[in-house]
Amino acid sequence: MKHLALLRGINVGGKNILPMKELAAMFERAGGANVRTYIQSGNVIFEGGADAVKIADSVSAKIEKKFGYRIPMVLRTAEQLAKAIAGNPFLKAGVVEQRALHVYFLAEAPSAACCASLDRNRSAPDAFEVRGREIYLHMPNGMARTRLTNAYFDSKLSTTSTARNWATILKLAELMEAS
Repeated sequence: MKHLALLRGINVGGKNILPMKELAAMFERAGGANVRTYIQSGNVIFEGGADAVKIADSVSAKIEKKFGYRIPMVLRTAEQLAKAIAGNPFLKAGVVEQRALHVYFLAEAPSAACCASLDRNRSAPDAFEVRGREIYLHMPNGMARTRLTNAYFDSKLSTTSTARNWATILKLAELMEAS
C-alpha cells in the first residue's frame, strides 16, 4: 500500500534543514519500500503496508536523534489523498483560483466541539472548511498573510496539522498513482 508522509517545517526559512536524500534513506532503513521524495519541504511517498505508522514513528525518532528537533508528521494513503482532492468544497463552489487553495492535513479528526470553537472571521477574506481530517482553505491574499496558521488550528482542534498548496497536492497524487 502506498503512503504519503507529510513532514511539517522541513527546510523552511533556513530552519530544520534535512536533505531529501537523507530523509529517503531514513524511510528505507525503517522498512519503507520504493521511497520517493518531492520538493524540499518534506513530502515522502513510500510503500509500507500495515507498518506505515511504525515506519513514520521510527523516522521521526531518527530525525530527533540525529538533528535534535522533533518534526510533526501526518500520513495519508493514496486513497485518502484522492478523497481529500475530490472533497475540496471550494472547487465544488466554483472557486477557480487554484493558487489560493491550500489544505491542512490533520493527524486526527477533530471533535465537533473543537470545530465549533473556530473563528470563521479570524482572517477575512480567507475562508476555511473542516472536513474530517482536512481543513480546506481559500486564501486570496496568500498563505504568508493569513492568520489561519497551523499553530491556530493545532491549538483549537487539539491535533497536529501540516499544510500544502493545491498544486503540490495534485502533483503528489499524480506521483502516487505513477509509482
